[in-house]
Amino acid sequence: MSRKGRGGVSGPDLQRQTSLEGVRVPAVAVALNGGAAPELVWRNQLDGLTFRVRDGFLKWNPRTTGVDLGREAARLEWLAGRHPVPRLLERGEDDEAQWLLTAPLTGTSAVAPEWLARPEEAVRAIAGALRALHALPVADVPAALRGDSWFDRRPSALGEAPAVLAPVVVHGDACAPNTLIGADGRWSASVDVGDLGVGDRWADLAVAAVSLGWNYGEGWAPLLLREYGIDPDEERAAYFRALWAAES
Repeated sequence: MSRKGRGGVSGPDLQRQTSLEGVRVPAVAVALNGGAAPELVWRNQLDGLTFRVRDGFLKWNPRTTGVDLGREAARLEWLAGRHPVPRLLERGEDDEAQWLLTAPLTGTSAVAPEWLARPEEAVRAIAGALRALHALPVADVPAALRGDSWFDRRPSALGEAPAVLAPVVVHGDACAPNTLIGADGRWSASVDVGDLGVGDRWADLAVAAVSLGWNYGEGWAPLLLREYGIDPDEERAAYFRALWAAES
């Protein structure tokens, strides 16, 4: 989860991110849950909220975050039928917030308690999800989904960027919570795809490796790269870690 509201470079506070303490539940969440209080699934650092409601999951994002959920809606629609992601059922907005309602998916987050207790399986699943996403044909990605994500930026303070040798479809927020895992231990879907685009695979691999340390403890990055099927490249990893911290 990126620094802008999805976790922080110092690592996520999982207790806060799953607690309703101090949270005002939006009226649309109650309405979509048949008038009953919905279950909080996730709360990001900018107070964007995800709820389990009667027909699926509601992602509610206050306008104060500066994040446009229309970006994610467009990417979900493009990925449908190409890669397992939430199916968009409805989108809406008012003066306070934007929201997306998506259908339920099979699997649980890679940071659910069962996977925190089985980190090796979780890391293998995360690698598999990234490998599958990166295998999608880049030529199929429409121009509207390219060129406007954090990994496309080139701040002069970071110096010259490594050349992109083989562009792939980049998730854009490859932190552990954004892979869902089925009961069989295999990845089942990818979520939180609002920064998806085309770029260097290390934009995902570098972020995923950092997130593994936050969620499972240090030492899991080598397994991630082996399962993905790539040799370490510290120059690229370091560049995209720095870019992510500066621009995400």
